[in-house]
Amino acid sequence: MVVDTTLKPEQLKQAITRFWELSGNKIRAIEKSWDPASGAPVFTVKGKYTTRGWTEWTQGFQYGSALLQYDATGDEFFLNLGRRHTTERMAPHLTHQGVHDHGFNNVSTYGNLLRLMNEGKVPYNEREADFYTLALRVSGAVQGMRWTALPDGGYMYSFNGPHSLFVDTIRSCRILMLAEALGHVLMGENDRKISLAGRAIQHLVATAQYSVYYGEGRDAYDVRGRTAHESIFNVNDGNYRCPNAQQGYSGFTTWTRGLAWAMCGFAEELEFLAAFPSYASDEIIAMCLKAARATCDFYIEHTCKDGIPYWDTGAPELHRLDPRYDRVSDPENPHEPVDSSAAAIAAQGLLRLGKYLGTTDKAAGEKYFQAGLSVVRTLLQPPYLSEQEDHEGLILHSVYHRPNGWDHIPEGKSIPCGESSMWGDYHAREVVLYLHRLLNNEPYYTFFGGIAEG
Repeated sequence: MVVDTTLKPEQLKQAITRFWELSGNKIRAIEKSWDPASGAPVFTVKGKYTTRGWTEWTQGFQYGSALLQYDATGDEFFLNLGRRHTTERMAPHLTHQGVHDHGFNNVSTYGNLLRLMNEGKVPYNEREADFYTLALRVSGAVQGMRWTALPDGGYMYSFNGPHSLFVDTIRSCRILMLAEALGHVLMGENDRKISLAGRAIQHLVATAQYSVYYGEGRDAYDVRGRTAHESIFNVNDGNYRCPNAQQGYSGFTTWTRGLAWAMCGFAEELEFLAAFPSYASDEIIAMCLKAARATCDFYIEHTCKDGIPYWDTGAPELHRLDPRYDRVSDPENPHEPVDSSAAAIAAQGLLRLGKYLGTTDKAAGEKYFQAGLSVVRTLLQPPYLSEQEDHEGLILHSVYHRPNGWDHIPEGKSIPCGESSMWGDYHAREVVLYLHRLLNNEPYYTFFGGIAEG
């Protein structure tokens, strides 16, 4: 991609204002049309949100979007909407034993509500704060129980089973970190006390070691910064066996949304560990920083000029688009789809890593921050920003599961395009809120806002 080194956040102010106007309209439209009995909205088909039974990981994004909208605009309609639906409908997600998605669902809802209260953006109510705190503590403990031990650590296993480490699960480390910071401990057999932050850190280490490549000769496809969606282990002895893919093209190519989860996950955990220095050693922090920089560099090098990636860097028809990266993205090209949701997630990772490095490595910090700004600028305008009133999505040209063929292909097209996803829309709101707060000199936006060590 081309990083615009002259772009300033102030230059995006008008586009950000327009974004929140459109965002509010989309949230209201979904609230009006969606039947909760259908489950959670997942992605759009012909502009209308639909569901897809696989795992319930998007409901927190639906209600969390309203809370982010309130954070940016102060419109209490969205606060009341997000708070009411969280209280009424999110409880099953707190004790859901079958998923690796607690950090998605519950940090986006209960976590945002507690953060808004701790930051003073919502009047403080002790009983309400206690309710959100208990919810986060329970969620962190339940997620932390989903554990596969390795000889030198362990990981939270995916819904595929104990043998499976997903790169996306790095974002569920947030819920374990929050639970520990809020005073919780996981109690095991014989009353053994298990540190939730300790498990989160072990998961970070496993992800950095097995999900991320560093160009150090690990295998024939070891390119620095690429990621494997899934890492497979022998659960009998804990030995690593091979890379695999669920939503990517193969275990030896890079599914770009998985790459983006790693970028964002490592960057925000580095921020957390900077605020809670007793939780990790310098060695662990260095490992996370190595992974964050490698994945962010790979994204910059393997993405279209405007910062939008194809859905997988090894997709089989990409050769028909060569030079594939030295061009502006074309979401309606006839060969392989782009994934705007990966861009929205990756942009936040780039911005956060840039800020994190700003005081220790100014040149690198500026490079990543400017890359993040460049991606956001693209997302804030057509063809990615959805300005159509009859389209419920906010960010267009998102892809869910290309190998399974779940994404809608419009009539006359050969690839999925023109549709939105709940995670893409939510993470676009997250990254725009990040910049919105910087522009308005508000407290720096983190998932642990208002919580301090000790």
